[in-house]
Amino acid sequence: MWRAAQSFTVAGSQSTQVGIQRQSWSVTSFAEVLKARYGSRSFSYSTTGTGSIRWPFPTAVPISSGFGDRVAPCRYCSSDHRGVDFVPGNGAPIFAIADGVVTAAEFGGGYGQYVYLEHDINGRSVLTVYAHMQRSSSPLRVGDVVDVGDFIGLVGNTGISTGPHLHFEVRIEGDYVDPFAWLKENAF
Repeated sequence: MWRAAQSFTVAGSQSTQVGIQRQSWSVTSFAEVLKARYGSRSFSYSTTGTGSIRWPFPTAVPISSGFGDRVAPCRYCSSDHRGVDFVPGNGAPIFAIADGVVTAAEFGGGYGQYVYLEHDINGRSVLTVYAHMQRSSSPLRVGDVVDVGDFIGLVGNTGISTGPHLHFEVRIEGDYVDPFAWLKENAF
C-alpha cells in the first residue's frame, strides 16, 4: 500500500513561547451557594389569630421552605415548591385560614394526609391545601362546611416528606400563588 509522505515544520529558535496565564479564582462551597441563592428570604411575620382570614396557626411558627425554586430536600421532593412549609412541631393543631367547604380529605400520594378547602374570598375562588398531616388526624369529610379557625388536623410527616411539617398552598382561580406573601397581605 502506497502512502503519501507527510511533512511538518518545526518553529525555529527565533520563536517566542507565550506562557500560560491564569485569572484569579476561588472555590465556593455548596452551602455558600445555597445561602447566596436562598438565604435572603425572610419568613418573619406576626399574627393576632383573629379576623376573617388567618394564618394556619394562632401564633407565628418557623418556616423551613418557601414558595418557588429550591434545592429539593429529598429524592422525590419538588425543586419547584408550590407552597410554604410551616414547622411548629409534630402534632401541632392546624386551623382553617378562612370560611370554606372541604373539597378533598384523603390519605395518599405525595401529600400523605391532606385536606383541600374551597373559599370565596373577595369574590374570587381560593383553594387552600393542608398536606403531610398525621394519618387520620383530620375529622373533615368532603362537603363539610368549615369556619375560619376550625380544626383541620395535626402536623405530621406523611407522604413525600423529610420531617413533620405543614405543607400549605394557596391557589387563586387555579393559579398557584406564594402563600406566605398572600397571607402577609391578607391575614391578621
